[in-house]
Amino acid sequence: MTLQALTSTQFQFPNQTQFYKGKVRDVYTIGDDLLVIVACDRISAFDHVLPRAIPHKGQVLNAIAGLFLDKTADIVKNWKIAMPDPHVTIGYRCDALPVEFVVRKYLTGHAWRVYKAGGRLLCGNILPEGLKENDPFPTPIVTPATKALTGHDEDTTYDEILEKGIVSKSELDELYRISLALFQRGTEIAAEKGLILVDTKYEFGMRDGEIVLIDEIHTPDSSRFFYSDSYDDLQRKGLSQRQLSKEFVREWLMENGFQGKEGEVIPTMTDEFVNSITERYEELYRAMTGMPLDRRSYNNIEKEIEQKVNQTILTIQG
Repeated sequence: MTLQALTSTQFQFPNQTQFYKGKVRDVYTIGDDLLVIVACDRISAFDHVLPRAIPHKGQVLNAIAGLFLDKTADIVKNWKIAMPDPHVTIGYRCDALPVEFVVRKYLTGHAWRVYKAGGRLLCGNILPEGLKENDPFPTPIVTPATKALTGHDEDTTYDEILEKGIVSKSELDELYRISLALFQRGTEIAAEKGLILVDTKYEFGMRDGEIVLIDEIHTPDSSRFFYSDSYDDLQRKGLSQRQLSKEFVREWLMENGFQGKEGEVIPTMTDEFVNSITERYEELYRAMTGMPLDRRSYNNIEKEIEQKVNQTILTIQG
């Protein structure tokens, strides 16, 4: 049986001027000023889109991103205007900066792989000696990466960003400040829900000369979360942390011989494994909102999205 999911879309909205298919999102430009972003159920890892879509994943990402965009709007302006459908956000088109700002408080994921291999310098940050996987850093660190149109994003540093002339020094200082402030807010909200925000990435753009937060924020695709009630005990025993993120998908791929390298083949994803990913995404949704996910119906989903988006665009444009 084929599991229902929103794999891709092909809409033609009024005054549509561009279309771009990202790894997991379909992006429609309306006129010069608006974006309609459809969070599809595709899933990516190691910069590859996996062959199976994950039912309700897009709905979860869209809802959590919308929640955190609203809860951080006092820190920095963001691109969101409306969410007319569980899979859709409409917002302002901004000039995206070709660098993402990753904030890390714990030694895990990419940072751990660098550290385990003997690296003690990460994006200009000196990492302390004697740390174990998932140990905390003394303070959160910013580890920026340049965004690649294809292939892997590459680690960079504060100085390299300035040397490339991507932004001015004052703008870069502000981007660092905003990133750390967003991480602090995310940490506080997560703590209220019994979670630890481990690391996350932020993307920014410019609109009318101002810095604007774009894309998603604090979702399981862009962030890692640990459960706070079991963190200390598991860390003391040297056991793996209970976490809510996409990391377990990466670990499964690595266990099955895939890290996105040339010549490697993506392993077969069974219905059972696909359903387990959906359950992880729903688990984070419940943890962050305190409510179960109201799974939307996939029957006539394209027609529903098209009608809701058309109506919302007309309302926005007056």
